[in-house]
Amino acid sequence: MAVPVSQAWTVATYILKQKLSGRKRFPLVTMLEPLFRCNLACAGCGKIQYPAHILKQELSPEECFRAVEEAGAPMVSIPGGEPLLHPQIAEIVAGLVERKKYVYMCTNALLLKEKLHLFKPSKYLSFSVHLDGQREHHDFSVCREGGYDIAVEGIKAAVAAGFRVTTNTTLFDGADPNSVRAFFDELMQLGVEGMMVAPGYTYEKAPDQKHFLGRARSRRLFRAILSNRKQAWKFNASPMYMEFLMGKREFTCTPWGMPAYSVFGWQKPCYLLQDGYADTFNELIETTDWNNYGTESGNPKCANCMVHSGYEASGAYYTFSSWKGFAETAMATLFSKYEDRGALDLLNEPIKPAHAPLVQIGASAEARAEQKHETVA
Repeated sequence: MAVPVSQAWTVATYILKQKLSGRKRFPLVTMLEPLFRCNLACAGCGKIQYPAHILKQELSPEECFRAVEEAGAPMVSIPGGEPLLHPQIAEIVAGLVERKKYVYMCTNALLLKEKLHLFKPSKYLSFSVHLDGQREHHDFSVCREGGYDIAVEGIKAAVAAGFRVTTNTTLFDGADPNSVRAFFDELMQLGVEGMMVAPGYTYEKAPDQKHFLGRARSRRLFRAILSNRKQAWKFNASPMYMEFLMGKREFTCTPWGMPAYSVFGWQKPCYLLQDGYADTFNELIETTDWNNYGTESGNPKCANCMVHSGYEASGAYYTFSSWKGFAETAMATLFSKYEDRGALDLLNEPIKPAHAPLVQIGASAEARAEQKHETVA
């Protein structure tokens, strides 16, 4: 399995308890953003496009613990920004582990090797390393030459030290499915526990608006990548979500499944959209007009979204909503090759080059200076 049995059991029993209690909207993962500051400036990212005074703000450990306990989800994802830039990130992670939350500490891994001594290996902690493909494609995606090699060194160090390591890959238009499949082989050879992959979300503030995928192209790409799988590949995602990416299933969005908490409060309606904020989790659930979101709503901001923060929970909830859902998930787990001759033909089609001139190579001067300071510290 790509996750420990204890984690799978905790998540399963949590969902069943919520279902049996009659609770209609409940979170699966708390998306905890302790800061927006980052040491990269990726062209497809809309999370770091804030003024300097916002990028300097941070959540305290106490604020983080309060938000996680308020939501009550069994898993916590810590994205950013770059969480390793937070001066108290080790204290935050240790507190969440002590509360027996399964923590995915998202990182671009530029500082992972230097910061590794601050953490202790635990079944409750996984470093989720952002890698968007093989060396050339990843460096292009994050606008930083050499970023891939640094991240790989961080992964090797974390695996050698006994940490759980997963990866998070975002794909854009022009991605070569053959390269992505070869990339999966590389990750498995590094000792990565499981891989998560999704199409990029069309952030309005992202510098590069040309390479976001529409739904039809996303399904075509993921059909080529995820069909005819190798047995060695391990994915850190619901089998139902993977089938959704491949176009084998239709799910409605579950934006409350992975609510986001940051220096602004609880973000409405989800990690991807900013339609206001709530002071408490209950306020988020009760005052958000959920009918305004998801592809079926007609909201243009949701039209092409297939991101895990909206649909991973949908797949997990489907699994435990009926015996049929459970049986289909079990079958997808046991028989995961997905033989598809048509998908093999897609692998032979020419790919439109995505490697145009980069919007930006390297981090900003301020970010590089901060990275140097953090590395020395």
